Amino acid sequence: MEFKQSLAQRIIIAFAVMSALVAGAFGVGIVSTVHLVEERLISSVLGGDLQRLLRMDSVSDWSHRPRPDQLFYFSGGRDDFELPKDLRHLEAGFHEVFRDQLSYHAMVEVVDGRHYVLLQDQSDFEERERVLFAVVLVGFVLSLALAVVLGWLLARRVMAPVIRLARQVRHRDQLLGLAPPLAPDYAADEVGQLAVAFDDTLGRLRDALNRERLFTSDVSHELRTPLMVLATSCELLMVNPGLDTRARNQVERIARATEEMRELVKTFLMLARAQHDESAIASRATVREVADDLIGVWRDTIEQKGLTLYYDGRVSASPVQYNATFLQSVMGNLLRNAAHYTDSGYIRLSLNPEGFSVEDSGVGIPEEQREAMFRPFVRGDERRGEGLGLGLSLVQRICDDQGWHVKLTATLPHGCCFQVDLSGLRGGSTVEIQVESALPPGEQP
Repeated sequence: MEFKQSLAQRIIIAFAVMSALVAGAFGVGIVSTVHLVEERLISSVLGGDLQRLLRMDSVSDWSHRPRPDQLFYFSGGRDDFELPKDLRHLEAGFHEVFRDQLSYHAMVEVVDGRHYVLLQDQSDFEERERVLFAVVLVGFVLSLALAVVLGWLLARRVMAPVIRLARQVRHRDQLLGLAPPLAPDYAADEVGQLAVAFDDTLGRLRDALNRERLFTSDVSHELRTPLMVLATSCELLMVNPGLDTRARNQVERIARATEEMRELVKTFLMLARAQHDESAIASRATVREVADDLIGVWRDTIEQKGLTLYYDGRVSASPVQYNATFLQSVMGNLLRNAAHYTDSGYIRLSLNPEGFSVEDSGVGIPEEQREAMFRPFVRGDERRGEGLGLGLSLVQRICDDQGWHVKLTATLPHGCCFQVDLSGLRGGSTVEIQVESALPPGEQP
């Protein structure tokens, strides 16, 4: 059973339930005991009074009369003492009877076949019972209220170290190497054990994070030199007049791949940083500037594949400047993904005031894979041998880091459209799946 209440609320509820059970059992016990004792006492008193009446010298000339709150009847009695029909069925012993909307305690004796019945009005007894019930009920309510108050006070006291530990874990930067341990602040109880467990877990996370940072830094450092050699070699080859057209195209492809590799290394290095002070480590650019550069990079590759590249930059794009490396990586991966999965038709890059969109007429994304496309190592078409399925995962990571929003729209009859909202008003990156009709591939907007 899953509880939705907080731990403090559960403590208060436990106190209230325990108090209700104890007070309820105690109240029921008091009422039952008092009722039984009074019944025994009344039975004893009535029995004594009845025996006193039976010891009269003569039935016709009584020396003793019943008390004013009592009624006496017997078989063969005259006038007011005649045994009524509604009492003749009573057997010997103590009874409770109701006559004329009144309740009585009755004591019956059978002597030589004659029934003697003594009735006593129990209005006073019922009044005492009502008072007793009221007192027990008030006591039950007060004990319940007191249990809730005590439960609240004790819950605050019991939960204080847990709340303090939660605040320390939440507000302290425990992943920093110089972060103080949590366990010394707590006693050697369950909360202290929890603090020790937090210290152990956070220690392992710090070690893993440090290894990741060192790995990323080492990889980026080691790759810069060979990438710089490749870039320099491509520049030297490009100025060689002896290169034919085919060789020059291959050198240009190597140069583009080298530049993409440098940007990718830079992107991973920035994502691995703990701080987000990007002003000192990243260049800034508008959406139009990044789009113009990428169109120049990808146009030849896309058109050599027989596809038509549409660039819709007439709509005024946002003048806001963004992290150029991240924005270039997101837009470049979406263009690369579109080029990889489109064999015929078109690819369209459109700018808008909120961001941009990349649309294609490719093979599309199977419906059962759409929600998983932004996970690592998930590919739209496994039959295509190239790629590891990390491009869209990188897009997702960058959008999560920057607070951007990605919407995947499946177009009919095939193809897809990725819309990226850079306004940051949605509070993070999510994936929305929609289906809409695509423009004819040959129609340029």
